[in-house]
Amino acid sequence: MAELFIGADTEKTVVSAYPLKTRTGRARRTRTGTVTELLPVTPSGRSREVRVAFLARLSLPLVLVSTLMFAAGLPSWLLAGIILVTVGLAGWDDRRRAQRTTFAIPRDSGARVLRTPEERAAYGRAVAVARRIRQTWPALPGMIDPEVADGTLTHALDDLATLLVRRQEIRALRTGLLGVRMADVPADSPAALALAEQRERTEQLWLDSAGQANRILRSIDETAQAGETFVRELRIGATARQAEHVLARLTAGAPPAESAPELASRTTVVLDAYRELAAAASLVP
Repeated sequence: MAELFIGADTEKTVVSAYPLKTRTGRARRTRTGTVTELLPVTPSGRSREVRVAFLARLSLPLVLVSTLMFAAGLPSWLLAGIILVTVGLAGWDDRRRAQRTTFAIPRDSGARVLRTPEERAAYGRAVAVARRIRQTWPALPGMIDPEVADGTLTHALDDLATLLVRRQEIRALRTGLLGVRMADVPADSPAALALAEQRERTEQLWLDSAGQANRILRSIDETAQAGETFVRELRIGATARQAEHVLARLTAGAPPAESAPELASRTTVVLDAYRELAAAASLVP
């Protein structure tokens, strides 16, 4: 698996080995390793009336400049073309910024589209955990091969997307079979027996797909926790070593412990002697 492109809008999550395109709105690309995430950009919220007014204000200076250029000898068809292209591009971009982001479904057969909330949430969580795993790699130089680890992690996300697409199809089939009413059908009829058999097979597929998906999710979680724990241990060890150096310096430069008691003792002796002299002086007639 070379690369993986992931885009999620309000309707679906698209996973493909090829770059994704937006059907409406805009998206911001974030690349980590061989995984590129496309994150929707918040719409500008500008209404159609506001956009039309903006184009009208833009057209006025263009017409003025074109008039001056026409007077200078430029052909009118060229100036009209420049105005139309400029206004058209500005209007297209303004309209695109105001739209909600939706991703186009790739035409390649290998693209996976997740539409059910449960599968989308599971895959989104896996992508977020994979991002955490990649963030630990710079702190582990020489311990892992980033290229190999990145390929393995991307392959796991690719396998999970394929599995979740299959699981959402099983979910739809399972819901349809469970929704069939058999109140008026004899339990021993061929149709009822066939339906029961298909329900049993579907339920087994449902459980198997859950186990496979959970195994991948659990492995990704454990990898993230192991990496983050080790990074924390490295930081704690570095803090302990730094504290050891500071304590060694402070201990080596510490003043003798007897200095303060000796100073206090001498001060007391001097003050006592001064008091005795003062008392003797007061007794002299």
